[in-house]
This record gives sequence, C-alpha cells and structure tokens, in this order.
Amino acid sequence: MLSHLSIRNYALIDILDINFPSGMITVTGETGAGKSIILGALKLVLGERADYKSLKNADEKCFVEAEFTLDRELFSDFFIQNELDFDPITIIRREILPSGKSRAFINDTPVTLSVLHSLTEKLIDIHSQFDTSDLMNEKYQLHILDTYSGATLDLKKYQNVYQKYVFENSRLTSLKDKLLLGNEEVDYKNYLLEELNTAQLDSINFVEMENELNLLKNSEYLAQILTEVKQILDNDEIGILNQLREVSSRMDKGSQYSTDLMKLSERISSIKLELQDISAESEFFLERLDFNPLRYEDLTQKVDLIHSLYAKHKVTTIEELKQIRDSLSKDTSDLMNLENQIQACQDTIKTLSSELTKWAQDLHTKRKTHVPELENKILTILSHLGMEKSKIEISIQKTDQFTANGTDIVNILFSANAGMSLQPIAKAISGGERSRVMLAIKKIMSEKEALPTLILDEIDTGVSGRIANEMGKLMQQMASTMQLIAITHLPQVAAKGNSQFKVEKTEKSGETQTQIRLLNHEERIEEIAQLISGSDITENARKQAIELLK
Repeated sequence: MLSHLSIRNYALIDILDINFPSGMITVTGETGAGKSIILGALKLVLGERADYKSLKNADEKCFVEAEFTLDRELFSDFFIQNELDFDPITIIRREILPSGKSRAFINDTPVTLSVLHSLTEKLIDIHSQFDTSDLMNEKYQLHILDTYSGATLDLKKYQNVYQKYVFENSRLTSLKDKLLLGNEEVDYKNYLLEELNTAQLDSINFVEMENELNLLKNSEYLAQILTEVKQILDNDEIGILNQLREVSSRMDKGSQYSTDLMKLSERISSIKLELQDISAESEFFLERLDFNPLRYEDLTQKVDLIHSLYAKHKVTTIEELKQIRDSLSKDTSDLMNLENQIQACQDTIKTLSSELTKWAQDLHTKRKTHVPELENKILTILSHLGMEKSKIEISIQKTDQFTANGTDIVNILFSANAGMSLQPIAKAISGGERSRVMLAIKKIMSEKEALPTLILDEIDTGVSGRIANEMGKLMQQMASTMQLIAITHLPQVAAKGNSQFKVEKTEKSGETQTQIRLLNHEERIEEIAQLISGSDITENARKQAIELLK
C-alpha cells in the first residue's frame, strides 16, 4: 500500500508530505483546491511523462517520492529480475531537473521509465471520472473478462508465442523482399563473379606476368642490344676484352718491379673476369630471347583482363580484386540460400500458428465459460446501486485472425432501463450510470487482482442521495481487502472513509500554495456538513454529518 508521499517544487506545491493510513481514505476539497495537482504529482511516480513547466520554481529541481509497503512474497521476483534491492518499505522517486530532463529511482537505484511503470502498475491503479471511457474500449472490455475468468496467465503464454509469430512474419516479409531485390541483381553479380574467377587471381603473380610480357614485346630490340654488347666486348681486334688482355699482359711485366703495379694488375684482372662473366650472361640471355607468339598472345589477354578489372572495380591491386570476388561469392551464395531460409521461416510460422490456435481456443473456452457468472455479478452490484432494471450481455465473437489478445472480439451490450433494447455500452448509459457501472467493475476486479492501492477520482460524479450512499458502502467493502483512496464531493461517500483528508489553497508570502491535511473527528463533521449545505453550514447539516459518520 501507499504509506507516504513527498512532493517538492511541483505546480502550486512548495513542500508537501502526506502519511496515508490503510483502509478507506476519502479526500475532499473545493473545486480548484489542488486535488488534481497532488494526483498529477503521484502520476509522475507511476511513470507518466514529465514536463519541466510543472516546476514551481524553474531554477530548482522538482521531486516526488512515494513510499510503498510491499509483500516480499509478491514482489521479490520483480526485484531479482531487474537487479534491484528489495525492501519491504520501497521508495520510488521521480525528479525533474530545470533543464527538463527527468530521472527515476527505485530504492535509490536509477531505473528506466519502463521498469518503473512495470512495478507501479502492480502497486496502484488511478481511476478518474474521465477514465469511464475505458468501458467503450474493446481492449479494456477484454481485460475485464480475462481478469475475472483468470485467463491472464493463459493470455501471457499466448502472447509469448504471438510475439515470435509476429517476428517470424516480419522476417519472412524481409526475406522475400531481399530475394526479390536479389533476383534482380543476381545475373549481374554472377557475371562479375565469373569474370573475376576467369582471371584466376589466386594463381598469378601479376608483376612477373607484366615483366615477361615486356620482354616478349621488346625481344627483337633487346636481341639487337645484346648482340652489339657482345661485339663490343668480344671483337678480336677492337673488343674491350681483347684490349684488356693486352693491358693485363703489360701490367704483369711491370709488376715484377713494383708492388704498386702488381696491385693495378690485380684490379685489371678482376675487371677482365667481370666483363667475361657479363659477356657469357649476355650470350645466355640472348639465346633465351626466343619470341613465342602464342605465349605473347596469352599473356597479353591476361594482363589486359586484369587492367580492365582494375578499371571496372576502381581498384589498383590483385588483393582488392580478391576481396571483391569473395564478397560477390558470399552475396550470390546468400541469395541462393534465401529460398531455404524462406522455407524454414514458413515452416516455423506454421508451427507457431498451430500453437497459437491451441492457446487461442483455450482462452476462448475460458472466457466463454465465465461470461454468465460475470454478467450476473455486475447486475447484482448494479441492483444495489439503483439500476435494478439493467440488462447486460457480454458478446464474444471468434475470428480467424490472430491478435495480441487472441482471436476473440468482445463487445459489452447494455440496457439501463426496462423496455430498452441491448446496445453497445457506449450508447446505452449516461454519465451517472457510467460511473456506477465502472464502480461495479472495479469492485469485481479488485476481488481478482492483488492490487494494494486503488484511487478513485470522483468516480461518483453524477449520483446523489441513496445511490451515493450505496456507492460509499461498496467502496467500504472494497477497502476491506485493499487501500482505497476516494476523491469525492459527496458527503455520503466522504463519511464512509476510515480517515479523511482535505485539500485546500493557502496564501503564503503573496503566493498561492496547495496543502492537504488529515481531519480530526470535529473537522470531519464541519467538512461533511459543508458538503451537505454549502458555505453556510447549518445545524441541521451538522446533525446530518454526525449521522453519516456514525
């Protein structure tokens, strides 16, 4: 249950601290006193959107802190799953910074709003007079039936399968789109891949190929050069080697008389040996320069192919071509595998569809079974609230379409008065009737849901007299198993509370502020008397207030 609420720097609230007891709590106050402000602050703790405009002082942060008393058995799993420290007195805090950013904490640990909301939806339910429109919502009508029939666990199992079903269908669409797009490109990609494979990139040394082609292309010119070199070196009369032999012979003779000449002679001999080796290698190279037209044509084709691939793919190395080839190979392989993936996905969807059909049928059966009992329960409560002539029919239509809530379409048909035909509930009830129907449903659901706190914000709007008294009694019954906070303008309801708070505006230092205080018995008499007679409280109104409190 909600045990304490602290509000700082929010709207018309500077500082506000409220301790909430258990049982039925009624909250009264004039219209515009600030009940909605306190409720708005509490909704921040529940995870609603924060607005920096709510800051009373724009230069300071605002925070709302709610303290809840929790049952370890009911809530420990949530704290374990979200790696939070459990405390039987759990504090939930929401901050709005002057920058507009907001932060949320559970027991001083920062959490996301989704985690915050997943906890608070199990702790507190706020129902305002405007929320009666939920009755018109097919999803909410289905929620009522599922809560009463105990189908919520079955629905979760169905939804687990449904999420997979939706994912696989989305994946199937994506795969088919990819296949369609891929089929349009596959021929071109296969052509590029075949062209790259033809180049045999893994088995060539492109530098060597280009060198060899250069030799073949210039073989005639090179043969002429080598022939001339041979003549210069080996000519019997003017050849360099022949002249070196003459020089060497003379030096050998002179070296007998001088060590310096001996060294020169050795250097000439070394040069002569080097030139003889060059002559021999030139002759060997000349013999190899045999132009092969077939080889020349083959190399030309290969080198031209590589250069054309460089230009086509805008690269400059064989390694880059290999990377492109491997990528194309993977793409074409993936495309070929897409059909297998599509078939596997279709098989999965078929299996999931069978599971969904089973769970949807179980949900339908459970819902259908509990409809008569729920109808009678609602009518019984409504008869105590002055709607004895009401009729209700909960229609369930089974479809072939899977939705997040099964295959059922639920529609509540209603008639408030005798002689009126059943119509969709949105058309069949007025404001006061709608409040009573909603209270009846809240009463039934409170018996089925382990909800610690329920806040009813003027749900009794549009009723008075005996009906208001009966609504107050119904709230008292509900408060026997939960904490119920009723914001009301009706004296009959206000008097039913185990405790009563009053919201009022005060002026401090020229500023209007909202405050709330717990009323003692005498103050309750005055407040309820004022609700009865207005601003001029009569003795008769006080007597009525005392009787109501009894």
